[in-house]
Amino acid sequence: MSGRGRLTVGAFGATLTASGALLPLVKPATWIFTAALLLALQSGVGALTRRVPVARPLTITAQAVVTLLALTLVFAREEALLGVVPGPAAFARFAALFQAGAEDVGRYATPAPDTEGIRLMLVCGVVAIGLLVDTLAVTFRAAAPAGLPLLALYSVAAGLSGGDASWLWFLLASSGYLLLLLAEGRDRLSQWGRVFGGAPRTGRQGSGVSESGQVLAPVRTGRRIGVVAMGVALVVPLALPGLTGGLFGGPGEGPGAGGKGGTISAVNPLVSIQDNLRQPEDREVLRYRTNATDTSGMYLRLVALDQFDGTSWKSSVRPIKDVPELLPWPDGLGQDVRAQEVTSNFVASRTYEQKWLPMPYPASRVAIGGRWRFEPAGRMLVGDDGQNTKGAEYQVTSLDVRPTAEQLGAASAPPQKLRSEYTRVPDSLPADVRSTALTVTRGARNDYERAVKLQDWFARDGGFRYDVEVESGTGVQAISRFLRQKEGFCVHFSFSMAAMARSLGIPARVAVGFMPGTPQADGTLSVGIRDAHAWPELYFEGVGWTRFEPTPTRGSTPEYTRDQSPTGTPTGPAQPSASASAQPSAAPSASESCSPQMRRQGDCGPDPAAAGASSDDGGVPPLTVVLIVLGVVALLGLPLTPLLWRTRVRARRLGSTGRSAEDAAARTLAAWQELNDTAWDHGVVPDESQTPRRTAARVVRLGGLDGEAADAVHRVARAVEQVLYAPRPRPGTGLAEEIALVRAGFHAAAGRRTRLRALFAPRSAARVLWAASARWAALTDVWSSRRRALTHRLTTLVRRPSRGEG
Repeated sequence: MSGRGRLTVGAFGATLTASGALLPLVKPATWIFTAALLLALQSGVGALTRRVPVARPLTITAQAVVTLLALTLVFAREEALLGVVPGPAAFARFAALFQAGAEDVGRYATPAPDTEGIRLMLVCGVVAIGLLVDTLAVTFRAAAPAGLPLLALYSVAAGLSGGDASWLWFLLASSGYLLLLLAEGRDRLSQWGRVFGGAPRTGRQGSGVSESGQVLAPVRTGRRIGVVAMGVALVVPLALPGLTGGLFGGPGEGPGAGGKGGTISAVNPLVSIQDNLRQPEDREVLRYRTNATDTSGMYLRLVALDQFDGTSWKSSVRPIKDVPELLPWPDGLGQDVRAQEVTSNFVASRTYEQKWLPMPYPASRVAIGGRWRFEPAGRMLVGDDGQNTKGAEYQVTSLDVRPTAEQLGAASAPPQKLRSEYTRVPDSLPADVRSTALTVTRGARNDYERAVKLQDWFARDGGFRYDVEVESGTGVQAISRFLRQKEGFCVHFSFSMAAMARSLGIPARVAVGFMPGTPQADGTLSVGIRDAHAWPELYFEGVGWTRFEPTPTRGSTPEYTRDQSPTGTPTGPAQPSASASAQPSAAPSASESCSPQMRRQGDCGPDPAAAGASSDDGGVPPLTVVLIVLGVVALLGLPLTPLLWRTRVRARRLGSTGRSAEDAAARTLAAWQELNDTAWDHGVVPDESQTPRRTAARVVRLGGLDGEAADAVHRVARAVEQVLYAPRPRPGTGLAEEIALVRAGFHAAAGRRTRLRALFAPRSAARVLWAASARWAALTDVWSSRRRALTHRLTTLVRRPSRGEG
């Protein structure tokens, strides 16, 4: 295989391995096969066009065009001309998919489902990075800078994935980049031949090892570059800002170090509960009518968060199906538990957009129009293909389950599969969480009594204080901080109680939704944005998933956890009493919380509170991700700019292929300038007043060169003298090899600090400033002369000769 062929394969492999860091973000990860196919097609087009050969810009253009045609064939075939040629309709399709992908990014927790919009964003990102890597490494033969887009891709993916299998993806990505560097090094060494050996090699040409077995300078440098790149790849994800909201985290997260308390970050598809609770005005998001006799426990549940990794609670990605006419019987609920069927009619506000449908738990039948799907494990309804709750009218039949304390206390062990899944806690969970749980529940005879003790400790006995102003935070020590400081809001209490219950072996998860709302004069109940709430659900065999309320002054304590059964009035001021109508209306109430005067003033549009409840609000815009990628590239590229400039200048000076005498002479003088700049980079300041011979002697003496390197300096100097002074100039040959020997000699003679400065901060880069200054001076001279000429012309036109009258 030729050198360019190896580089092409190396660039393809490096991009594909770096793209592996994106796999934890989306499941199933079948998009990687589409990306690999398009990436291979793109690389093949580049290899074919470079064999023609054509100009480098034409190669890049051909790759971009073929990639666009392939993307059109895969994602917009029906809207394209002949299935592959994109037109206005195809580009509109791309725009719609990108918009849908951005909405999905803000809606789903990781790993997100493989929707068509997210698939397009991932594939486009991979092929764009692949084109950039192929351009740098193969078209321009600069494999080292090609590591920057690879590093940006890996760093962003690692930051977004939350560290899932990050070591595996890091090893794959770094291995791909090192293989690309080795492919380039082998190609360059095979072209240089004898330059670095000084003597015949025992190995094959281009091996990079001398006869004595010593690793040569280019290979050593390549290894060091690889080590530096791997180190930077480890550091950069730590320095990236945390991306929150939707797919990237919970929008309620904020700085935890300086706050009064902390919480486990809620990587969930809902809202920033804290932001909603802080709203100065309670805006209505939902209104409903029910025939329930007691609405104090009628919490409206949106979603269940059942995965806990030590720093976040999030929903599992599970299969969904069409909504059945009759929902399956709730898991674990026995026929001997008292349960009454309740019917409720709901109307969602036009300003409330949410992908999950608010419903009492457990629902048994749902009547709603639109594209809704059912997730059986969490008994949730989720909108499909852009469907949300905006203005939705629906009816829910649910079970008002009222177990007794005796039934909960006599619950048998849960199924092993369920117990294994819902009692899982990470190794990073602080030990004091379990020890505190054991202390609080000391003396309890069963899991039910342990759960009640945990609830009462948080809500009543533990000295905790409800405070919505406590700043959210993240990290494995967040629960410990909350348990010490004892102040927070519902997220703190529900997440902490669920984690502590799991540490005791009780299956637990966190439900997110709304409290029952406030009764209205017309018999309906109004749910406001400040009714947003989170509460733990614990599983007891024979009863199923059971609500607990650990948050003080909020919600209602379940009757089955009280010492003495009260009248059923809620404990929190925000809860309704049992004053709802006994019969549901034939149609949901359509009243809104917006008065006619507010409508006339335009105050009924999307507001911050309702927007906070929108599933789209938590997402990070794709533009933000793009800007972060560009920022990472710029952050890494700026320190490497002198290195990249110096590499490019050296390649231009030594890579000329002109055949005329003038071109050969120019090539000799360019090599001489490269020799002087190499010496300058290593501390030998150039002296242009000296002759080539004296300059050569000075460079050898001050640079500490000897052997082949010193001889190479003198040979280049003699070639320059031939070009400048001989009657019939004879340009030198093999100048690139001679300069390579000189560089190797300087590298061997210089210390580590000098070598690093010559590589990353070469002194000869001052020529850029000189050239810019000269161009600026020339430009100002041109404009000055033009200004003088224009002034002279205007003056001539104004000063006309006077005409005498005769």
